[in-house]
Amino acid sequence: MAGAPQGGAEAFFERLSAALHRAGETVLPVIRRDPARAARLAAAGLAPLELRFGGPLDLATGPRLRAALRGFRPEVAVAWMNRAARFAPRGAWTLVGRLGGYYDLKHYRRCDHLVGNTRALREWIVAQGWPAERAHVVPNFAADHGGAAPAAMPPAPAGTRWLLALGRLHANKGFDVLLRALALLPPGARLALAGEGPERAALERLARELGVAERVAFLGWRQDVGALLAACAVFVCPSRHEPLGNVVLEAWSAARPVVAAAAQGPSELIADGVTGMLVPREAPAALAAALGALLADPARAAALAAAGRAEFERAHAEAPVLARWREFLRAVAPPLPQARGAARALEAG
Repeated sequence: MAGAPQGGAEAFFERLSAALHRAGETVLPVIRRDPARAARLAAAGLAPLELRFGGPLDLATGPRLRAALRGFRPEVAVAWMNRAARFAPRGAWTLVGRLGGYYDLKHYRRCDHLVGNTRALREWIVAQGWPAERAHVVPNFAADHGGAAPAAMPPAPAGTRWLLALGRLHANKGFDVLLRALALLPPGARLALAGEGPERAALERLARELGVAERVAFLGWRQDVGALLAACAVFVCPSRHEPLGNVVLEAWSAARPVVAAAAQGPSELIADGVTGMLVPREAPAALAAALGALLADPARAAALAAAGRAEFERAHAEAPVLARWREFLRAVAPPLPQARGAARALEAG
């Protein structure tokens, strides 16, 4: 895995590696050099291998990765997103490409199987010409934030109701739409926005232009996601483009009501009006109406939160998803005697 220091796909790679290890699988995480990620994996009992995973001039990562896999002798190697798939070698192992979005399949041409985390993503993969029998769906699981103590929120007037949004400050995440919706809500509603990215200056400027700057707290990247969720009244996912929406799963785990724009992932995850509320993308007025309705109706908000928590436990907690991943890995592993041991290697990129 050669992803960014922060991100939903990267965080899930860490969770899955640790969960497979706890379940008794032998796992070698191969990651782009990142001391913090390596430390977290080591704390989970793993021994990650750090490689450069650089650009076209990186001539060392490929041979080192090939040597590491030959020494480790896995049954299955998983290339986690584009860059890992570009470096991942063929061998005695089954090579799986794991996609968390609608990526160019040219990066995965050496893979034996592809796995996506939604039904829609698998259907898209097959529509690109990939053989259906070698395209699979295995969902993500989120960290369980149930029971977390609420975080201390920034100073605010008594009676403030906090909305929470999480993610990279990128145009795809639609946080500008959320700011426009906030401007349509009563002043007792405030927004905590946890994340960092290239759109921060533009979002701060927009908040000033809309007259809501004092009602928005830009928190930067935070590790205390459970505490932030526990402190909010409603969780919001306003994304223009969201292949899955790990943040929705995290909000469900914390029993928070969710309002999301109807991007690909949230539309597949959320039963509208049952486990959350879906609104059209690029629609500040509709988003404000949904948020206002939940803030004004605590009983309805609580019902959505309870249903979301039940859906998390059914399909997106560690136990059921880990069972599906282990079943998938066993199914695609090469038959003996080709298999070179009982190990699974994960690499991401």
